[in-house]
Parts: sequence; structure tokens; C-alpha cells
Amino acid sequence: MKPRARARILNRREAVRAVQRARRRGERVVFSSGCFDLLHIGHIRSLEQARSFGDLLIVGLNGDAVVRQLKGPGRPIVPARARAETLAALESVDFVLIFNGATPRATLAALQPDVYAKGGDWPLATLLAKDVPRALRERIEVRRLRQIPNLRSSELVARIRRGAR
Repeated sequence: MKPRARARILNRREAVRAVQRARRRGERVVFSSGCFDLLHIGHIRSLEQARSFGDLLIVGLNGDAVVRQLKGPGRPIVPARARAETLAALESVDFVLIFNGATPRATLAALQPDVYAKGGDWPLATLLAKDVPRALRERIEVRRLRQIPNLRSSELVARIRRGAR
């Protein structure tokens, strides 16, 4: 038997089935996504807030190649499988799905959640234009999550590399 956290890491087909089961139970499905490289309190609070928007929270996790493309050389600090298992161990997260696109557009199209919750540093217009498929824009509620000012994984990495606190 897989440990609990690893059992909560799904592929896309398994995630679609989890959404279908949740819908049959009358549950509201929330999807959030990100790199989550060096998980910090801002991530924890955002995921707790995202979970409050529904009954089931699925977190889409950017794969390693995408994180490298988005964040630059030397990233991610933590490989995708380890980031996924860490996220899956959180009480607020029901399932984690690793995806390899630059945006979660294909994942959103497959899952069709009720709510797409993303960090408040992303403008709503950008989320609608880049992430949410046009055919789903009227059906998926897009919510921006609160953020803690001056707390970003990239800044933490830079501070660690400088040897600063």
C-alpha cells in the first residue's frame, strides 16, 4: 500500500475520475496551480484559502522542465515528485497532479473545475487569457488568492544563495 501522500498524486486520467466522483457527490471542485518550489507559509495560506472555495482541492504542479523555463537555471530546487508529495501531505490538498505545459490550460480543459484559484500576483485578465480555455470562461469561476507581501520562493532562493537571512 502506498503511503497516504503518494497515493494522492494522480495522473490526468485519475484526476478526471476524482472530479467525476466529487460531482456525483454534489461537491464543488477547486483547482489551483503553481511551481511550489520551496514551499512556504504564503503557499500554505493560499492553498487553505483555495480549499475554502469548495469541497475538493486539486493542485496542479508545474513539472521540472517548466519550472526551469519559468524560473531559470538551477531551478527547481526540489524535484517535481518531492514537491508533489509535500503538497499532497497538506491537510488542505486533496490531490496533486503534475503537468508539463507552460500554463494549466489543458489541465483545466480536462478537469473543468468549478473554481480556478490562483495567486494574487497574477492579474485576472492574464489568468482568463492564458490559463482558462475560452469555452470554459463562463463556467469556471476564477478567484485570486491573497498573498503575503515580499514573500516569494524566488526571493527565498536568492537570499539563501547570498547566505543572507
